[in-house]
This record gives sequence, structure tokens and C-alpha cells, in this order.
Amino acid sequence: QVHLVESGGGLVQSGGSLRLSCAASGSVFDFNTMGWYRQAPGQQRELVATATWGGSTIYADSVKGRFTISRDNVKNTVYLQMDSLKPEDTAVYYCSLKISYTTYWGQGAQVTVDS
Repeated sequence: QVHLVESGGGLVQSGGSLRLSCAASGSVFDFNTMGWYRQAPGQQRELVATATWGGSTIYADSVKGRFTISRDNVKNTVYLQMDSLKPEDTAVYYCSLKISYTTYWGQGAQVTVDS
């Protein structure tokens, strides 16, 4: 089993920054993909960014140039630096870890951007 713990959410003014962290523990095998998804009220969960074990990244078009994903393979931790935040970025942000065909999820971190 894998356990994911997120931290760093909160309330920020439009244009501000936040940094999310997610630490994985348990049966965290190498060559996994870690990432961030978000879900706004009444909407489906959507991909924000992912990073492979080797460092390849994917970003949603809506966050390109504003968000940066990074990871520390030694610490089994993934980060999401969010800059130039907009009210439409308000959502619950979920950390994910995918190993082979199994995806694990964190409990979610609320990010609220006040206009």
C-alpha cells in the first residue's frame, strides 16, 4: 500500500503564490509517476501536472507558464509551485502516484484564490 500526505494549501490573493507538497510512504517502488490533479465544485477532477521518475513533465494548458512540478525521488516527494494564481485555480488539489496500472490518491488540499 501507498500513503500520500499533502500539505501547503490555503487562501491566497489573486496573483499570489502557493507551494504544495506531497510525501509518499509505504510500497513506493521506483519508476513511478507522481502528479497533481484538481477538482472544483461541480466539476470533474482534472489533470494539473505530472512528473515521471526520470523527470519528464506534462502540464495542463491552463497552468503552463504559471505552475511548476518537481520531485525528489530520494524523499518520495512531489511539489507543485503555483505562481500568478487566478480565482479559477480554486479547487481541491489531489496528489497522485501511479505504479504500473495502479493509482493512489492523497486526501486533497484546498486551494482558494480570492479575487
